[in-house]
Amino acid sequence: MKSMKHLGLQLRITFYAGKKVEEGTFGKGIATLMRGVDDLGSLNAAAKKIHMAYSKAWRITKETEAGFGFNLIDRDGARGSTLTAEGRKLLSAYEQLEAEGSEFLASRFKELITTK
Repeated sequence: MKSMKHLGLQLRITFYAGKKVEEGTFGKGIATLMRGVDDLGSLNAAAKKIHMAYSKAWRITKETEAGFGFNLIDRDGARGSTLTAEGRKLLSAYEQLEAEGSEFLASRFKELITTK
């Protein structure tokens, strides 16, 4: 029988507003876009970097903002976009929880599959 040491674990975090996840979500996709906006100064450039259509990036950003009740990015037309204070705080919380959660769960998963 093959060892389970080659198995991995991936944590998925989703922030949501309201009583239903569908009412506005912030997960891996929107977090990646927001990181791109922060790094590149443009939603369009962020979308291109991850091979996402700008129209989809715009749509999911607007849906998340509508569901959460606040803007994630400030748009300045041809000059690009920047994260709002709320967008930056949400992205930071997401990245921190993802890192801490992944580290803990990877360690715990290893314990569970290597114990007899």
